[in-house]
Amino acid sequence: MAGKALSVAIAGGGIGGLTLALALRQRGIGAEVYERSAELREVGAAVALAANGSRVLARLGLRDELAACSAVPTELVYRHWRSGQRVVAHPIGDAYEERFAGPYFGIHRADLQRILAGAWGKVHLGRQVTGVVADGARYRLAFADGTSETADVVVGADGVHSAVRSWVDDAPLARYSGSSGFRGLVPAERLPSLPDAGAIQFWMGPGGHLLHYAIGDGSVVNFLAVLDEPDVWTGESWTEDIPRERIEAAFEGWHPAVRETVGATTLYQRWGLFGQHPLNRWHRGGVVLLGDAAHAMLPHHGQGANQTIEDAVTLAECLARDSREAALARYEKLRRPRTRAVQRSSWVANALLHLPDGPAAEARDAALGRIGETLEWIHSHDALTAAERG
Repeated sequence: MAGKALSVAIAGGGIGGLTLALALRQRGIGAEVYERSAELREVGAAVALAANGSRVLARLGLRDELAACSAVPTELVYRHWRSGQRVVAHPIGDAYEERFAGPYFGIHRADLQRILAGAWGKVHLGRQVTGVVADGARYRLAFADGTSETADVVVGADGVHSAVRSWVDDAPLARYSGSSGFRGLVPAERLPSLPDAGAIQFWMGPGGHLLHYAIGDGSVVNFLAVLDEPDVWTGESWTEDIPRERIEAAFEGWHPAVRETVGATTLYQRWGLFGQHPLNRWHRGGVVLLGDAAHAMLPHHGQGANQTIEDAVTLAECLARDSREAALARYEKLRRPRTRAVQRSSWVANALLHLPDGPAAEARDAALGRIGETLEWIHSHDALTAAERG
């Protein structure tokens, strides 16, 4: 049972599942995508596609479509929370693409989902996975509607609440990081105090930060405001409704641009930021995990979607080259160390962005001058080349 003779069932029709399906088809491997929702839709505001992700999608023939509905940031800027002073700035645009052999795109999640789904075609909607059962040398996906499907390989690309993960590893669900996020999309014209809406900008302050960047044609700004909120998160949902006043009060005393941004949101929700406990394994038999099902991570490097895209092309390339057992073992060996490193780095970034004014913040600011070199290992990584080399 090797390579192109395999049949693959993908649980999850999000960014990871659709990218995997396209990468498998490019290699002549049959796949079916099963999505629990009755319609394809993405939760969340936007995605920052870094070179390590956009390079993969370009190889799938999607660059022109992505570029048509994406904004390319002018700079990466770090600012002081109250004064707005530029602490550090690095060019992006053409300079970024020349350095990393791929563009940096700010795109709405719905547009990315639409492009991937349009390129793939048939997605089986309303198919909620309830479990996985071994069926001889194959595996059977059971669905809530009483139906089932069998395949040589089952891929759990079904997110942080993955139904497939329990077959592979019984590790506890993701842990609360002690910080919460507030998200939103705001027309740039409503932010008169915002300097350079076309840049990716981090406003760093005591106990919190604001990240924002433009998407689409640049007329809309996507933001994520993060606050240290160490109270234990007890609900099953990762979001909860809150009064608008709570969001605004949390950023009292910050620069007017920050207050304008968080005050313009229409999403009065608190999002718990969770990271996945490292799993002991990513596959069991012919069942394997991908994306948030395997490595949910904090958003502070903007790498959640990009690491999922890396997973997808790596798994597709391994399945095209090896027997099922060897392919899944090689995939896990390639992806576990890298995603763990990105997870760890993102946890560290959360604390550094939230330092109060003082010597520690000054040391961080000096280190940010080297951020291009510090994070080069993330953006320059070529998942396809790594999979080809093994």
